[in-house]
Amino acid sequence: MTAPMKTPPIVLPQAWEAARTDMLVKEKAVMRARDALAAERRRMPWMEVNKAYAFEGPGGMVSLRDLFAGRRQLIVYRAFFEPGVFGWPDHACRGCSLGADQVAHLAHLNARDTTLVYASRAPQADIARLKARMDWEMPWVTITDSFDADFGVDEWHGHNVFFRDGDRVFRTYFINSRGDEAMGTTWSYLDATPLGRQEVWEDSPEGYPQTPTYKWWNWHDSYVAGAAPDKKWVEVSDAGEATFRKTDE
Repeated sequence: MTAPMKTPPIVLPQAWEAARTDMLVKEKAVMRARDALAAERRRMPWMEVNKAYAFEGPGGMVSLRDLFAGRRQLIVYRAFFEPGVFGWPDHACRGCSLGADQVAHLAHLNARDTTLVYASRAPQADIARLKARMDWEMPWVTITDSFDADFGVDEWHGHNVFFRDGDRVFRTYFINSRGDEAMGTTWSYLDATPLGRQEVWEDSPEGYPQTPTYKWWNWHDSYVAGAAPDKKWVEVSDAGEATFRKTDE
């Protein structure tokens, strides 16, 4: 028989609210510490990528620079789907697949000048079959050279973050192991990038792009590049922010 769970005490609403208030203080401290870490990450040095890497995509061979799809920021997740990986050929690695199931709609990342790409060593035909089976829509390329070994993901999963300045490409950050568990939301991806969420409340270096908080948010099928924020949404988001700022003081 399974031993009974030793559950927390059962209390009345007033005591529960007091306990929740105490916990909220700690949670907000963690949140602010996370924001401070993201601010430090935006000031980390960059490493220029001078080697020419080649990937196979649905339309043929592409370079690392091509993976940006015209945007300035790129996040490449090394997913394990290839011969020798548990699950092959029907499935990718269970952990990588769980992570793929968490990926938010990419339109929101794209609206922040950021592209997410998955990369494996499986042939494109197998990747297309897997994506169709699992209902995944992220771009997914085949690694053809030493990219995985050069960027620390030949034996274990990880997210590499890059920035494109014209024709020059820089590696700006790397997340792996347990850090990968939190990835998948629009915010976790943006917080890993050199430009961040690009909202005015963030502590970013001088000259970094920033727009008013919430104003760029949109339905994933309604983003229009360069469009001004919807006036009604500006009113709604301003009112909401004013309300929660009062309770957050």
